[in-house]
Amino acid sequence: MILHGYFRSSAAWRVRIALNLKGIAVEHRSHHLRHGEQHAPAYLALNPQGLVPALELDDGTVLTQSLAIIEWLDETYPEPQLLPATAQERARVRAFAQVIACDTHPVQNLKVLNRLRELGHAGDEVLAWAAAVNIDGLSVCERLASRTAGPFCFGAAPGLADLCLVPQLGNARRFKVDVAQFPRLLAAEAAALALPAFRDAVPERQADAE
Repeated sequence: MILHGYFRSSAAWRVRIALNLKGIAVEHRSHHLRHGEQHAPAYLALNPQGLVPALELDDGTVLTQSLAIIEWLDETYPEPQLLPATAQERARVRAFAQVIACDTHPVQNLKVLNRLRELGHAGDEVLAWAAAVNIDGLSVCERLASRTAGPFCFGAAPGLADLCLVPQLGNARRFKVDVAQFPRLLAAEAAALALPAFRDAVPERQADAE
């Protein structure tokens, strides 16, 4: 399989963690987002949305959207499980993940920040926007995770919520957010980063890191 991504993309980062946890080796192909390589015709033929990640399967099928890819991996390679056993628990984990993947990350990503600059917002205003979005989303996640004992976001093993959390905390730090205000999330992050699957997925360890 081929994972199309970019070292700093938090969505691709989530998928890298999932692949590592599952023990699945893939070929990595980088598309430099700041250089616009995701808009190249050859890549748009794979993913018309022009976003990363995309997972190209051995039969040529292309999967897009990080949460969809991760759930496909969990259904196809069931060990270790990334979603809980009961429907109610799965709904809680998915809700946490979607706070990040649907409501937080998309409105502070490169595409949105560039659009704000195009609309005439100064650089410090754009960064303040990104920081505020991160604080809003992580504040919700702090409350959601605080309802469950750790060490991970939802119990004794890492799962979908942790795959989303670790990259988002990385984003928050890039935008100078004081993450000390999220002690429950930091505890889950520490538990996750104690595992090689999470450590090996961080941006600075990727072949295309700058």
